[in-house]
Amino acid sequence: MPLDEEVVEAIYREHGAALRRFVLSASRDPQLAEDVVQETVLRVWQQAPDITGSLRSYLFRTARNIMIDNYRKAQRRPAEVMERELADPAVAVERVDELLNRVLMEEALLRLSTEHREVLVALHYRRFTVNEAAVQLNIPSGTVKSRAYYAVRALRTILDEMGVER
Repeated sequence: MPLDEEVVEAIYREHGAALRRFVLSASRDPQLAEDVVQETVLRVWQQAPDITGSLRSYLFRTARNIMIDNYRKAQRRPAEVMERELADPAVAVERVDELLNRVLMEEALLRLSTEHREVLVALHYRRFTVNEAAVQLNIPSGTVKSRAYYAVRALRTILDEMGVER
């Protein structure tokens, strides 16, 4: 299959910076990050017709898998492990998974309405009580409860559409 440069460029333009930040937050190695981003874009381009759901989610999951594969390969080469001082692979996989979950949750939250997102952020990220959230958002407590209920339902639907396992 010939490389469609326009498609690859569009993927880089739209998602490259976010992917690079994600990989760098896990590896702290700019060259490795660039290699992972390039491999990710190529793999996703090859799978493009089969992708269902969010392209961005698929990109991040693919980058996650590539990073985990790289950690495992490095474990089989002791000299390289010593040179790079890689962390325990289980810890590395856990860290990458945590970062991926954070990225996917941010994407899902951005797809919510502003009202729903504000309530969820106030209750779950800022750890406000219902009454504190009501004061902060300048809405009645009952409205906070109602929006929270519908926001969680909407968030579940979005996460399902993105193919995120709960």
